[in-house]
Order: sequence, then structure tokens, then C-alpha cells
Amino acid sequence: MTRNGKIALVIGVLIAIAAGLWLSEFMVGGSGGSGAVSSSGKAQVGGPFTLVNDAGETVTDETFRGRYMLIYFGFTFCPDVCPTELGIMSAALDQLGEKAEKVQPLFVTIDPERDTPEVMARYVTLFHPRLMGLTGTPEQIASIAKAYHVFYRKAEDESSTDYTMDHSSIVFLMGPDGEYLKLFPPQTPPDKMAEAIASYIE
Repeated sequence: MTRNGKIALVIGVLIAIAAGLWLSEFMVGGSGGSGAVSSSGKAQVGGPFTLVNDAGETVTDETFRGRYMLIYFGFTFCPDVCPTELGIMSAALDQLGEKAEKVQPLFVTIDPERDTPEVMARYVTLFHPRLMGLTGTPEQIASIAKAYHVFYRKAEDESSTDYTMDHSSIVFLMGPDGEYLKLFPPQTPPDKMAEAIASYIE
């Protein structure tokens, strides 16, 4: 990667983190605004989706009913942010012990052009044995990203054919009925994440 490419990558990561932090404030009704919070105080996050898992099988939101979903959006070519967050998710699941059996961790790509089911299958095994990778058509990815208020965009390097992806970095916890429960900002400590998840399972 060229020097300009590295600079662009760093800027992209910073933009993604800033977008994630803004989103966390936006959805929980902090000082950044309360546009995504309904009158009942619950954030409008999530909804129906149809994607393909890392085994090449079609799955929908209904596939995971009865289990909590721990969802992270990213891409396999991500140099640091995605591996960090997936590592945190994995550590949190390990700390949950038997309760982790009620949680389905999901890694949804925002780069379906490169992240095929085969690529996702190889990638998720690097983190946790129960982590499932989800991909789909660009339209399917755009739909679920919109439902979860996830920001992403392709950041191309004009000096080469390579590209990276700028994206928000947030972990979502969804309930057994698909309802939004909580979000975790970037670099939430694994013990804090595990504690919060356990409080809902209990």
C-alpha cells in the first residue's frame, strides 16, 4: 500500500469510529439527538432480512428466533477495527459460559463483492467456533445496513485497484424476538459486554 493509501486508510478508520460513536449517541437519545428513538423510548433498530450464511444457506431474521443475536458489521479485509471488535465479542461469549449457548454471534459483511460465503467461512473460524458469517447481494446488504443504521462506503485508492471500506463499528444485541436491546460502542471491554448480555438472559 502506498503512503497516500495508508493515510487514506487511517482517515477512513477514524471516520468510521467517529460515525459509530455518533450513532451510539443518536440511537440512545444522548446529546447527539433522539431522532431514532420512538415515543416509547425504544430505538428503531433491526428488522426483517434475508442473507446467505457462510455455509451458502439462505437465512432470515426468523432463522434466529428464540436466540439472542450479537451482531457486528464489517469486512474480512479490515486491517484492525473488525478483528478487534470480533475478538472482543468472542472474549465476551467465553466469559458468559453456558449462557453463551443462548446467543448467536453474527458477522455481517458490508463488502459482499469480496466476502463470499467461502471467504466468510474461513474468516469467522479465526475468532469463535459459533461465530456465523453472513453475506448477500449488494441490495440485501444495503437493506440490513439501513435497518441497523450502519454507515459504510467504499474508499478506493486512486493509485491502485485496491480499496478498503469505511464503516461504523458497533456491536448490536438483539432479543429472542428480534427486538433491539442494546448497542456496544467500539472497544467496549469484554467483561462489560458479557455482564450486559447476561443481565438480559437472566
